[in-house]
Amino acid sequence: MLHLYDTATREVRELALREPGTVSIYLCGPTVYGPPHLGHGRATLVYDVLRRYLEWSGLRVRLVSNITDIDDKIIERANREQRPWQEITTKCERVWFDAMGKLDVERPTDVPHATEYVVQMVDMIGQLVEIGRAYATDDGVYLSVETVEDYGLLANQRLDDLLAGGGEREVFGAEHKRHPADFALWKLSKPGEPSWPSPWGDGRPGWHSECVVMSLDLLGEGFDLHCGGMDLKFPHHENERAQAVALGKRFANHWMHNGFVVDAEGEKMSKSLGNVANLLDLTEHYDPRAYRMLLLQSHYRGPVSVTQDNIDASVKALAGLDAFAARTASVAPATADASVLDAFRARMDDDLDTPGAMALLFDTVRRANVALDAAGDEAGALVAAVHEMCTAVGLVLKGAAEVPAEVAAKAAALDAARAAKDFATADALRAELQADGWTVETTKAGTTLRR
Repeated sequence: MLHLYDTATREVRELALREPGTVSIYLCGPTVYGPPHLGHGRATLVYDVLRRYLEWSGLRVRLVSNITDIDDKIIERANREQRPWQEITTKCERVWFDAMGKLDVERPTDVPHATEYVVQMVDMIGQLVEIGRAYATDDGVYLSVETVEDYGLLANQRLDDLLAGGGEREVFGAEHKRHPADFALWKLSKPGEPSWPSPWGDGRPGWHSECVVMSLDLLGEGFDLHCGGMDLKFPHHENERAQAVALGKRFANHWMHNGFVVDAEGEKMSKSLGNVANLLDLTEHYDPRAYRMLLLQSHYRGPVSVTQDNIDASVKALAGLDAFAARTASVAPATADASVLDAFRARMDDDLDTPGAMALLFDTVRRANVALDAAGDEAGALVAAVHEMCTAVGLVLKGAAEVPAEVAAKAAALDAARAAKDFATADALRAELQADGWTVETTKAGTTLRR
């Protein structure tokens, strides 16, 4: 059974399922006001790998991932560019899913939009006000965090400690709050801003309210897993959980957070820092599979940097796997080696140890190649195991089928020349293929080609 690190309990523990055979997951999605960066790509790929592995293991997965299509940053960009805010969100959402498609990320089961849930959010906020857990002010409605007994659980800090260490910094909205850590559930709109009606005045929901409403509506209380980037742990996820707890509802059973993508100095990449590498640029200049490979060779909880060296290494690793797929395209179907798949499951079930799983994958490729060279009986089972592992993590291999017919004919002629011991002709054909940009690999099993 899969064991994952749980941010709330700070231990690797079993991912317990509310309903046997089905996994319910909520993933915080994008705020659509700009192009996706590498950090966004990491989060979606990490949880795509998790989803694919769970489905490969025979489980049904319902993955809900929202779109934040109303937010201060969206309004700021709309005002700056003198454009309708809906125009920005519509275009940026389309760009987002284009990028996800290039990364071969499966679309979530449900994609709720914040603007579709404003009425439900107003209702939830009203309930919090009614039971004394939230209060209205001159600029909106705030949750009283002091009424939530274990506030700070995900941050692993007491409420007072969360406010310490900031020196004389100004706390936003402090003049309206009963406590500096109280956060906005409803923001009263300024003239010209988008707004919805509420008992407290026209306005819009705070960011932290949308996900708690959508997750409980679509997945129900006590859903299995809530996940997202490490930067969302506090305050966003803490504040989501606080609202559910304040209402007496069971929220997520397990909390999973992936590490940052960092720049050369080790600083987290984000759209607000200005050190962003656009995800679309990466997919335009490199095989998009390379980013998946890079992340598979890094543990999801640790920081990762995307450099020329490790992208090139990922491209090279993919080329090796593609060459293996091309070489084994004609190998007769066989049942995958059970011991290899057992070892693969053991690594993946241990807090999604994809680096260990990838080490096993490449070792199995090596063993399969040795078996093929020796015409060993175990080759087919090892080849099948390689393809099973690739399927489980969403790695699509490109094999011999992508070699043009005229190029494949030259490779066949090369093999025929070698069989006839006409090595001069074989060498000439090899040189022609290499001059045309093909890597030519000749073994006892024949010649394989890859770009």
